[in-house]
Amino acid sequence: MIKPRTTMLLGLSVVLSIGAAWLANGWAQARSLDHPEDEQIQIMVAATDIPYGHKLEKINVKSILIAKDLAPADIVSDVANIEGKVAREKILEGDILRLQRFSDHIDGSTLAAVIDPKMRAITVRVNDVIGVAGFLLPGNQVDILASKKVNKKVVTDTILKKIKVLAVDQTKSTNENDPVIVRAVTLETTPAQAETIVRAREEGSLQLTLRNPLEKENPPAPPKKVKKTAYYPYHTGYVTVIKGTSAEVKKVTFKK
Repeated sequence: MIKPRTTMLLGLSVVLSIGAAWLANGWAQARSLDHPEDEQIQIMVAATDIPYGHKLEKINVKSILIAKDLAPADIVSDVANIEGKVAREKILEGDILRLQRFSDHIDGSTLAAVIDPKMRAITVRVNDVIGVAGFLLPGNQVDILASKKVNKKVVTDTILKKIKVLAVDQTKSTNENDPVIVRAVTLETTPAQAETIVRAREEGSLQLTLRNPLEKENPPAPPKKVKKTAYYPYHTGYVTVIKGTSAEVKKVTFKK
C-alpha cells in the first residue's frame, strides 16, 4: 500500500516537471521573438578541423544562422569568399571563420601564403641534437644560439628569441606529437634576422632551443640611477708658514 506521503511527493515532482517544461518553452519562444529570422545572418563555420597552412575546400565549411548582434566583425558569409585560401592558423571544428585567419594563395607553395607581410622564411639545416631531438613541430617558437671561437675559446650567445617555426623538413602542419628525426627547419624572420642567422652560420654553428609558448619575457630592468657627486669649486690644501726660525702648517681653502 502506497503511503500518502509518497503519493504527495510523486504528485509534487510531476507538477514541478510540468512547470519546468512550461518555463523552458516560454524562454525559447521569447528568444525567438527577440531574434526573428529577419534579424539573423548566415555565417560560415568550420565543418572539420582545418590544419595550419591548409588550402580551404567546400568540405571544410558549413553555414549556420546567428543573431546579427552576436556576429563578430570580419565574418565570412559566403564560402566563395574564402574557398582556395590558406589557413594562417589551426582552426577547430565549429569555429567561426573570419577573413583575417586566411591568406590568398596566388602562386607558389602554400607555405609562402602564410608568411606574415614584411617577414621572410629561412631554412636552417639541423640534426637530431640541433633540432631538439626531433621534438620541433610547425607552430613552435624557438631561441637561436650561435657558437664561435674567439681567441681559441668557444663563445655561445643567444642571437634571436621567439622565432616561429613555419615547417619541419617538408611538413608545414602535423597532427602528431611523436618525435621524428628532422633535417631542416624553416623559420619565420625579419630580413635583418635572416642576415643574422646566415652570418652566425658562416662564423660557427647554430643550436635551437624550444620555448614554452606561454612563457612571458621579463621586462628589462630600469637603468640604475647614477648618484651625482656634488661639485665644489674649491680645493682644500695645506701650506707651511715660516716665521723667522719657526714653521707652522696651516689648512687653507682656495678656488680651482
